[in-house]
Amino acid sequence: MGVLSRELRGKLEKAVERARDLAEEGARAALVALGVDAGEAPGYLSEADRELRNRLRAHAPQLGDVRDEKSGKHGIEHLVTECAYEHWHRMLFARFLAENGVLMHPDGVAVTLAECDELAEHEGLKNGWEIAERYAQRMLPQIFQPDAPVLQVGLPPEKQLALEKLLTGLPVEVFRSSDALGWVYQFWQAKNKARINASEVKIGADELPAVTQLFTEPYMVDFLLQNTLGAWWVDQHGRESLPMEMPYLRFLDGGVPAAGTFEGWPKKVAQLKVLDPCCGSGHFLVTALQILTRFRMVEEATDAGTACDAVLRDNLYGLEIDPRCAEIAAFALALMAWTYPGVGGYRGLPDLNVACSGLGIRTRKEHWIKIAGENHKLREGMGRLYELYQDAPTLGSLIDPNALAGDLIAARFEDLRPFLEQALAAEDRVANFEDRELGVTAQGILAAVRVLTQRFHLVATNVPYLVRGKQSSTLANFSELHYSSAKADLATTFLARCLKLAHRHGTVAIVIPQSWLFKTTYGTFRKDFLQRHRFDALVGLGPAAFQDMNWWAVKTLLAVMTCARALPDHTFLAIDLGEHRYPEEKPALLRETQSWRGQQSSQIANPDARILFGDVERGTLMGSFASCVQATALPAGRHGDEVGRRSELDVDGELILDPRESPQEPVALGNEPEIDVDSGRAPAEENGRRAARQVRSAFRIGLGAEDAHEAADPLGVG
Repeated sequence: MGVLSRELRGKLEKAVERARDLAEEGARAALVALGVDAGEAPGYLSEADRELRNRLRAHAPQLGDVRDEKSGKHGIEHLVTECAYEHWHRMLFARFLAENGVLMHPDGVAVTLAECDELAEHEGLKNGWEIAERYAQRMLPQIFQPDAPVLQVGLPPEKQLALEKLLTGLPVEVFRSSDALGWVYQFWQAKNKARINASEVKIGADELPAVTQLFTEPYMVDFLLQNTLGAWWVDQHGRESLPMEMPYLRFLDGGVPAAGTFEGWPKKVAQLKVLDPCCGSGHFLVTALQILTRFRMVEEATDAGTACDAVLRDNLYGLEIDPRCAEIAAFALALMAWTYPGVGGYRGLPDLNVACSGLGIRTRKEHWIKIAGENHKLREGMGRLYELYQDAPTLGSLIDPNALAGDLIAARFEDLRPFLEQALAAEDRVANFEDRELGVTAQGILAAVRVLTQRFHLVATNVPYLVRGKQSSTLANFSELHYSSAKADLATTFLARCLKLAHRHGTVAIVIPQSWLFKTTYGTFRKDFLQRHRFDALVGLGPAAFQDMNWWAVKTLLAVMTCARALPDHTFLAIDLGEHRYPEEKPALLRETQSWRGQQSSQIANPDARILFGDVERGTLMGSFASCVQATALPAGRHGDEVGRRSELDVDGELILDPRESPQEPVALGNEPEIDVDSGRAPAEENGRRAARQVRSAFRIGLGAEDAHEAADPLGVG
């Protein structure tokens, strides 16, 4: 499978953005017609429609919609969003399955969309899409629950037809590309993201999925996994036995993997456990599935299907705060498992270890505990679950169940699982829609807890980016309490969490903004990291690492690090692509650019323990001699390259001075004018002037240097 061309990506973007508008308009109209928002059910509803209305009103509070107790009227905004998403993505997934030859008739035969049209005519249905959606839903019970109330809502015919036309109009190449699923959800969230950024609201549960969603480029995933999983395989079996091409895997002159050999990992593939705690649409998981399937085929001398199923069952785990994105990740894994070379197509798969870590409990504690009946132990466990997951839609994988009661908490949660499954199947629960919705939520939470109470040999992810000044109080206060030295950005908070999710001697491979390596804000975090953990690889990608040019200002870092102290002579792989500003150049440069070895012991001796690319003569921070009272943000291209070559410059105006030189003219505050990141505009002189005005204003009104940076970086990605 190839990746989408710019032209095809543009077509997909237009189709998905239009589809969201149409689907939400249709969902709203259908829900209002059912009276879901009204205090009383419309008199024209049939008994079946009345039951569906009640089920939808029981489901809506679990999404965050609120009922007015006096009038009985019910909010439906979250319900509209979910209904629209589920209908469109069931259609979308059906076409992905059909175009890849794995849309299955109940008799076990693959069918095309054209054949679905013929079957629809034979069965008296409107068209082939209705048949295709039914088949897709049957194939994907972990994604589309058979009795999900939102999928029983019928969209208005004109909206349904418009959605079908949009989907039919997309070229078949879109559905056979390796990255289309990754782009789908980013495009689905694009308008919502722009609206939230323009509103300048603090980012909490409702805003996080849109604002922090960012497609991870394939070359980033390939580099990190090839230099961890691939490097481990070479150490275990030898370079010549590598069973697949790994063009990003770097070696030292003696043939040893440049990022290390990960000697603390297990000796067999079957024992490896890999987690992506912010898995998005599943890019890391799908690539890891391909690698580990091939490894298990060779190591265990087994066929592709057996190896693939074993990897899904034993090796791969994913968590995602957004339940819709978690569905896409699960579908991406299933699609790869059915289309991997030699597996034989569709088959039943093991339960996927992919869960939503952002499911909240939207009811009173006494109602929640009631699900456990009179069993005291189960009621206590449900109470703990309630307390733990009150803020899950904001915190997601940051929640650590192990922090509450050690090993006992995991045992209690595991006790709850079979009980809840039995309760859901009981006849007296079927008609109690509210209890049933709570039970479904509890099962989802337990699935996430089961993952979060484990430890992993490799934690690989692209963390969410959000500076503290943009965070809601819930998120900011949690970071302050549990990750105080990393709290300045959600990205570094997640880095600290990933280090906890890894085994002792486990590894974290991460895509993250570069600024934590040198900003004063992270000094304590850096010192602690350098003393307790070791770097295996650092790659400075610089700006424009992502194809989405709205992210030109983010200076991106690929990092591989292990949870073990570095020996005094330990060195790590280092590559700097910071001077290259075109995203299409990055993959080849990452394969070909000469690397060097960084020495970790020398980093902690740098001023403020700043982590630098290359060797520098250690001088004195400019802040020791002067205070910055005004800053000039120059346009890109006038200062960035020179400052970058000469030194590392911090937002606090602290420059590591080369003792051989003295500055002949004022230097700018900050490496780049990090503004208008989501506006789609390239760096320009006007942007530089505006950033300068914002920073000057910030200093005049007495803000600190970090606050001044946020004023010049309103979207919070710097």
